[in-house]
Amino acid sequence: MSTAGQVIKCKAAVAWGRGEPLSIEDVEVAPPKAHEVRVKIVATGVCHTDWEYLYETGKGMKFRPFPLVLGHEGAGIVESVGPGVTKFSPGDKVIPLFLPQCGECDRCRSPKTNHCRKNWDNTQMGVLADGTSRISCKNQQIYQFLGVSSFSQYTVVPDTSLTKIRSDAPLEKVCLLGCGVSTGYGAAVNTGKVEKDSLCAVFGLGAVGLAAVMGCRVAGAKRIIGVDINPDKFDKAKVLGATECVNPRDHNKPIQEVIVAMTHGGVDYALECVGSPDIMSAALESTADAWGTCIIAGWTETAAMKVMVEKILMGRTLKGTYFGGWKSVQDVPKLVDDYMNNRLELDEFITHSLPLDQINVAFDLLKSGKSIRTVISL
Repeated sequence: MSTAGQVIKCKAAVAWGRGEPLSIEDVEVAPPKAHEVRVKIVATGVCHTDWEYLYETGKGMKFRPFPLVLGHEGAGIVESVGPGVTKFSPGDKVIPLFLPQCGECDRCRSPKTNHCRKNWDNTQMGVLADGTSRISCKNQQIYQFLGVSSFSQYTVVPDTSLTKIRSDAPLEKVCLLGCGVSTGYGAAVNTGKVEKDSLCAVFGLGAVGLAAVMGCRVAGAKRIIGVDINPDKFDKAKVLGATECVNPRDHNKPIQEVIVAMTHGGVDYALECVGSPDIMSAALESTADAWGTCIIAGWTETAAMKVMVEKILMGRTLKGTYFGGWKSVQDVPKLVDDYMNNRLELDEFITHSLPLDQINVAFDLLKSGKSIRTVISL
């Protein structure tokens, strides 16, 4: 493209400080360096993790430096590539990835995990391989959230943190596969390995939880109990596969006791999709002894959950999942294919569509529970 090798001036939603609303600014995005790709972001989902890093840093979230551009659930088109990039070309449709897949490390070569750590320490702190960001504003470096920053019209990502997808995929839909839907769906089908005719409970019916419900349904579970304190989520959960829904506030005893009573002994699989240590403990205790499995998909970095040792000794399994267990570069295009072939739902998750200058409205909708996913068009 004609902009290759040049600094691009564009709009981005900048977080200048913790707890402050995002500010739409003119930013400058530098050309990609070696093994980097500059992407024109077309659409991005607004994830609860973005909100948490802005408003709850220090309350279960590790500190990331400000100012930064948030966003990690995007899709776009390759604008230009840096030296050494061989797998991408200008014009390719792509999804940036907060979880890399280098294909060379021990973890990438192992079928046991998707936890590649290529450039990990740097991207966690908002910079790329050389220790700097490619985004600047008012002569100041702007950090890139998880190495992505999809709340910017252009961004630069490592070539190991990017995957090429089919050219006919609608970017305003498949952007959701960059985080929430992939995480919840994979928690059920990959990490949990939910079995046919099993009993499941999903705690939290946001995007991740609803995707977990969908995963349990696809796996053939015969009973899927959705749990949330917001009954407005129940209809959507039932569309995606929940057989019934429970509001903990409607009961005068702990929700795990309610679930155990409903299922005459507990569920086979419980999926925690909130990120609350108390709900994690409740999810574990809602499973059947001898074989129950609890999968933690909700995100928190510094909090600790309480586990009664007896609950594990009696045969339960407690597992965690990151990005749903998907090996990002190779698996996300397959998920796109599944959506395009009507084997995976995305449209049901999108409740609002807004322009970039309404990004703070999207955060308000998310926090108030009025949205599942708002897609921002850039």
